[in-house]
Amino acid sequence: MADETKEAAKPAANQQEQQQQAMRVQVEDKHAVTSYANFCRVTGTPEELIIDFGLNAQPFGVPSEAVTITQRIVTNYFTAKRLLHALHLSVQRHEQAFGVLETDVNKRVIGRPQAS
Repeated sequence: MADETKEAAKPAANQQEQQQQAMRVQVEDKHAVTSYANFCRVTGTPEELIIDFGLNAQPFGVPSEAVTITQRIVTNYFTAKRLLHALHLSVQRHEQAFGVLETDVNKRVIGRPQAS
């Protein structure tokens, strides 16, 4: 009886494995351009989200020079939600391995005198 249950479970497991393989998307990234950003700005319309990336040469306080935007991604809200989920999982795994990420630059700087 237990053998029959195991045999019945095999086709279901095979079907699930085939579905997972079918869901894998092949990606060709040899023409991708890589750039670094420490600044992002998110704006949007009712239909699209606009995400700008750039380099802020003055990470402390309000920059006196304009931040140059070097990359812009325009996407729909469905893709943005999938991106949000993927980023959340990635940051969560990173924090589990290496500790909580402090996003306040002033709290991260060691030996910086505190303003009175």
